[in-house]
Amino acid sequence: MAFVETSKRNLFRQAWLTAFATALFCLAATALQAAETKSLKGVALIIGQSKYEHIAALPNPANDARDMAKMLTDLGFDARNVTDRDAAKLKRDLERFTEDAEGADVAFIYYSGHGIEAGGENYLVPVDADISSLKDADAALVPISAVMGALKTTVPVAIVLLDACRTNPFPADAVVRRAPTASASQIGAGGLEPVRGAKALGNAAGTDASLGTVVGFAAEPGRPALDGAVGENSPYAAALLRHLAAMKGTEFGSVMRMVTEEVYLDTKAKQRPWVNESLRRLLYFGIAPPEPTGDDGLITGERRQLLLTISDLPDPKRAQVELASLQEGVPLDALYGVLKALGTEKIPEDPTDLQKVLDAQAERLKKMMSERAALRTDDPEIKRLVASADKAIAQGAIVTARKFLDDAVGRVEQTGAAVDEAEDLVKQKRLADAAIYVRRADASALVFDYKSAAGDYAKAFSLAEKWDDKLRWNYKNQEAEALNAYGYASGDLDALQRSIEAYRIILNFIPNGEQNRDWAITRNNMAVVLQTIGERETETAHLDEAAQIFRDSLIVFEREKDDLNWAAAQNNLANVLLKIGERESDPKRLNEAVAAMRATLEKRPRDKVPLDWAASQNNLGLALYALSEREAAGEHLTQAEAAYRLALEEYTREKAPVEWAMVENNLGNTLVSLGIQLNDKAKINAAADAFRAALEVRTRETFPVSWATSRLNLGNALSGVARFDLGTSALEEAAAAYDDALTVFTRQRFPMDWASAQNNLGSIYQTLGQRTRDAARLEQSAAAFQAARQVYVRRKFPLDWAMSHYNLGNTLQLLGGVTDKPEHYGEAIAAYRDALREYKRETNPRQWALAQAGLGSTLHWLSMSNADPKPLLESIAARRAALEVLTVEAAPVDWANAQNGIGMSLLNLGNLQRTDKYLNDAEAAFTATLKVFTRESQPMQWAFEQNNLGDIHWNRASYGGGKAEYRKAIEFFENAKQGFTEAGYTMPIPLTDQKIDLVKKQLAKK
Repeated sequence: MAFVETSKRNLFRQAWLTAFATALFCLAATALQAAETKSLKGVALIIGQSKYEHIAALPNPANDARDMAKMLTDLGFDARNVTDRDAAKLKRDLERFTEDAEGADVAFIYYSGHGIEAGGENYLVPVDADISSLKDADAALVPISAVMGALKTTVPVAIVLLDACRTNPFPADAVVRRAPTASASQIGAGGLEPVRGAKALGNAAGTDASLGTVVGFAAEPGRPALDGAVGENSPYAAALLRHLAAMKGTEFGSVMRMVTEEVYLDTKAKQRPWVNESLRRLLYFGIAPPEPTGDDGLITGERRQLLLTISDLPDPKRAQVELASLQEGVPLDALYGVLKALGTEKIPEDPTDLQKVLDAQAERLKKMMSERAALRTDDPEIKRLVASADKAIAQGAIVTARKFLDDAVGRVEQTGAAVDEAEDLVKQKRLADAAIYVRRADASALVFDYKSAAGDYAKAFSLAEKWDDKLRWNYKNQEAEALNAYGYASGDLDALQRSIEAYRIILNFIPNGEQNRDWAITRNNMAVVLQTIGERETETAHLDEAAQIFRDSLIVFEREKDDLNWAAAQNNLANVLLKIGERESDPKRLNEAVAAMRATLEKRPRDKVPLDWAASQNNLGLALYALSEREAAGEHLTQAEAAYRLALEEYTREKAPVEWAMVENNLGNTLVSLGIQLNDKAKINAAADAFRAALEVRTRETFPVSWATSRLNLGNALSGVARFDLGTSALEEAAAAYDDALTVFTRQRFPMDWASAQNNLGSIYQTLGQRTRDAARLEQSAAAFQAARQVYVRRKFPLDWAMSHYNLGNTLQLLGGVTDKPEHYGEAIAAYRDALREYKRETNPRQWALAQAGLGSTLHWLSMSNADPKPLLESIAARRAALEVLTVEAAPVDWANAQNGIGMSLLNLGNLQRTDKYLNDAEAAFTATLKVFTRESQPMQWAFEQNNLGDIHWNRASYGGGKAEYRKAIEFFENAKQGFTEAGYTMPIPLTDQKIDLVKKQLAKK
């Protein structure tokens, strides 16, 4: 079986590099290491280059330099600030600084201005630089490697922070020469590159007296940085000022990670700094300025922890958060704060589950932001607390926001008893109090405390119910949503039932039972809860009820011309029909799911909602793929492939890596099925490539469930590849892939996936046993299929149950031949007939035909074991029935195998009855197989057919056909030998030689 998944949206961003060694660099104390107490000397040079004379000026470096100089002075550095330096002055400044650093413990350079990279060297650009400076760059510009080299020989610790990654200020085609006679190098497209003088700690020589270097860039290597708004600091400088100036004993690696993520959030993911650090000892100096206090102190403290949490998130998860922020229009900081509140260890590994979390919480954040202006209170303390909560949420400090709102609710409850003096005041007070409960409920939901959120929404509903019809509707609806979220996350059926009851209460608010837009939206939401319940049950009653409600909603949305909600309801209907259809033998529901998904696409135009369009294309592919399993030809598979390829036009690896990998996985499943049906090795190889590509994103560390899914599907593709390769290497690799999948898909946690992996592993053992004639492998195969049947019970999963019996029949048939025990043939026949209890020609034509062909093959071998012609007649009938479905166009290999089987049975039937009357039909069947089994594409099968045709002519000769038939027999047997040799399958050659010798002897007697 294959694994497929539904679509979510994602945005990919380039990975960044931080090369922190194990030693730490710390600020805001007074000792070199724990055992030392001497005061340290730190010197700093701060350079700000704004007023460029010949190239683009930069408004902010002078501001950056001024503020950085003050901060470093406050930290205890002997700091010198210079601005707008030409080449001569800038070089003198750096030479003087190197001299001043003699005897210091730490040298710190901060540079803000233009910088370029060419030929592996980074250059600082003086303010008098022009295009001619590039002809003699070492003289007219300032190479950074020379500065680093001088500092390393002068001072134990050198720190260089370069806010110099702006875009190239020179013409795009300009080249750089280090000296007038040196070779030319292109200027880097954007930003600086890692400084060659900075090296990792592990490469430092033991005799090096330097304690190390720190080189920081405002942006990743090769990427430009932002200058910031005119008159302010650059994002990099602002982050340094915020976090370096306020640390007390925090290790330098953590400080710079905070700086990195502060810039990342401040620029909305457009810029991320980069650090190369190779310190070998702990270092402390200076006394930090006072920390923020009060509300700001609480917010800042949680934000710093948030920044460290963000720095540990893998890029695929970052990409999903960025895309959710962009699409939903909510602050990136707040969404990351939501994930921190959830807890790193609880962040969903599966990208689909993570997307659900982000979508739900982004919706809550939008709601909270939209309701800010609606909050009215005359209590100044509540105003302060709510304002601080809003600020905390914007900064991603969600837990702190919850505390402020807890205090606000406490204030509400303290003053609640004094509000009954006048009706109007009571109303205002009750609605204001309800709003505070709602605010806390929103904050609770942001930290995934849906149960508490539901309680607060219920309290808000009770306060507003008699005063405001619109608010009572909204609060009861939010209570229903929170109960649904809690029930979905916890599996609490009671919470899901209470959610449905809440929606029914809302429906009673609609006057006169009018079936309007609000009625349709509410029932649609209630149906989503019913679907959640139905998916966890073995019966389909709740799924059927949900489907009917979605249909009712569609009528209203169409009447109201509400395309957005119509498309959402249609999508929901397609999903529930797919869930029902997967459990049924009749493909009717699957056809309905395909039609519903196509209808959804009509309301999701690619030019307006490209990612929604791509998601619907992927989901259409899923429905078509499921439908293809109920058909004989490959029409729906071809359509599914086309749908996935359309989705990949929008889901690119760069823009949406997680979604791209998911669609690659789904496409691979379709290509495997098409390749097997059409005997197309290229498609199966393409499927394996698709799974391997998906696994580059779906790593076990980041997405263990998705990794296991794609490993299992890769095993399926390798199993298909093995059809064209007589060796066992592809089969062994497939078995390893299935074993990998089973390390994640345990029976306790993932029973369906575990059963699927067991089934597929059984198929691999089956083929290995067939090729090596190893009875032990075949016994393993039978055991795996029987294990899968522990989950695939007939009442719940009729088609999977039938599949496991069909596969078991194939293994038992082979086991009978390998062990020469006819009782296994009887067991195989029983297994095929069990499969045919569910596989019907009308609803499952291809599976029915394959089971008929398998039954015919086993009946043939049973006849050979007991010399009874009756099973041969049954065998021929079963295979001819299969050929009514298995056509050469739709299923060439299966068609050819059935033709070969008919020929074998006819040939053997004639031998048992001692007659030649079946030889012509047998010859026609063997000859027909050669349309598929060509010498070029399948030399081994071609050789067997040549051998079989040789047997036909030998039999004819034996019945008086004459010398010509003997010669024909020898010709076909010789062809067979050549084919076996070309295929590398030498086992049948000795028997073929014996046949040739016998035929020649018989011919000689004529």
